[in-house]
Amino acid sequence: MPTPRILWADDEIDLLRPHILFLENKGYEVTSVANGADAVEQVKDARYDVVLLDEQMPGMDGLETLSEIKRVAPEVPVVMVTKSEEEDLMEEALGGQISDYLTKPVNPSQILLTCKRLLERARLRTEKVSQSYLQRFNQISRQLMEPLRHAEWVELYQELIRYDLELEGDENARQILEDQVREANRAFGRFIEDEYAGWIADTDTTPDEYRPVLSHEVVPEHVLPQLGDRPVLFFVIDCMRHDQWLEFEKLLYPHFQLDKTFYYSILPTATPYSRNAIFSGLLPRDIARRYPDLWAEGEDDEHSRNRNEDAFLSDLLQRKHVGDVRMRYEKLIGKEDGRAFAQNVTDYLQSDLSAIVVNFVDILAHSRSDSDVLKELAPDERAYRALTRTWFEHSWLYEAFRDLAEQDCTVVITTDHGAIRSLHATKVIGDRHTSTALRYKYGRNLKCDERHAIFVKDPETFGLPAGRLSTNYIIAKEDYYFVYPTNYHRYLNLYNDTMQHGGASMEEMLLPVITMQPRQ
Repeated sequence: MPTPRILWADDEIDLLRPHILFLENKGYEVTSVANGADAVEQVKDARYDVVLLDEQMPGMDGLETLSEIKRVAPEVPVVMVTKSEEEDLMEEALGGQISDYLTKPVNPSQILLTCKRLLERARLRTEKVSQSYLQRFNQISRQLMEPLRHAEWVELYQELIRYDLELEGDENARQILEDQVREANRAFGRFIEDEYAGWIADTDTTPDEYRPVLSHEVVPEHVLPQLGDRPVLFFVIDCMRHDQWLEFEKLLYPHFQLDKTFYYSILPTATPYSRNAIFSGLLPRDIARRYPDLWAEGEDDEHSRNRNEDAFLSDLLQRKHVGDVRMRYEKLIGKEDGRAFAQNVTDYLQSDLSAIVVNFVDILAHSRSDSDVLKELAPDERAYRALTRTWFEHSWLYEAFRDLAEQDCTVVITTDHGAIRSLHATKVIGDRHTSTALRYKYGRNLKCDERHAIFVKDPETFGLPAGRLSTNYIIAKEDYYFVYPTNYHRYLNLYNDTMQHGGASMEEMLLPVITMQPRQ
């Protein structure tokens, strides 16, 4: 078991040397600082199990330091050491999420007991979560052998993510969980293979217990009903998974009342299909029919198919008889776009509906695939989430949301698809016209291991454009990615353990839609 680490911040720290020696003799590693600014820097640079914080320090006082520490490391327990027991001070401190407080003068035994209680609480919580998961393991395994409805898959996915977030300290339980998530994705792939064409055939009816909301129904179901007296800002954060959203949610919860539901991304779970479906309110086959020239323009360049999202949304509003709505559309790609947006975010309140596409999370996923440094910084799911949270916490997007929390508006947030860490290759054979994506392909006479992909022989049954004669699609299941037999090992090494999308997995298809109202 690692040595527990304590950070103690007090402007009279030299007088506390006997207390520090006492704790060190009891097996604790203690780092001492004399002011709040140094305490914040220490928390930025290292991990601590407990922070002891003097309430009255010159410069940055205890409450200001507490606020900064919680911004940098919200999970670390903080004990406030104070000379006062005034009620308003304690309410302010408790509102700032202290774990406990002690009144001066303190003796070493008090400090020791408080630290032990907090550390034991964390250990007992980890043990309780591990025990809870191991008790659920067999039940989940049995559940995966039964037919599940679309809403039950969402519930199961949320449960697995919750365990993934909470099993931080038990590597054995985490390994079992990772294996079960893969088993769940295997079953989910079979579920999608069996049900998806039926959902597409049934899209003239209202989503119900037998069919989920799909990408092209997000705006009619979740955005248009919000239009009314208050401006609506609709954010599509490209490539955001639900576990990443949960990290954002922790930071946004103090500012907004949040209501969350889920929808299923259409296949392929790739931007040219799923995001165009969101903005047009149409399946890709219907986009190709309604806008044949626009779709054909992107035939050889999939990314160019996302040049017309504002026109698609305007047309959708007209079809839904809300054409008198004042609409604004913005796509934010680089940091300069983002900063300009954050500086002028209140200008968007002049429109009835503002649609904002945020590309950073997608850029992060692709950058991790291309950069050895980022892959080392985010070697697994937990680190990838943490990296996303770090960006958001210090981002122009979070700044913009905080400003919107002071306004009379409604904010709707979703994503067009998620991403999965692709760990297994499967060989594919196709002609030279076959598309280049790693998690889905379209072309003629495509062949691969049928266990690893959904074969779409008739694209229109999946809501996809037929394209050239005899065009078919293959869509990867679980965490597989397609590699050609030519230079197989080279591409295996190049793409293994990269974040990809386009396939049929829970991470890519089960997506949150969040409606936020300011708490003011």
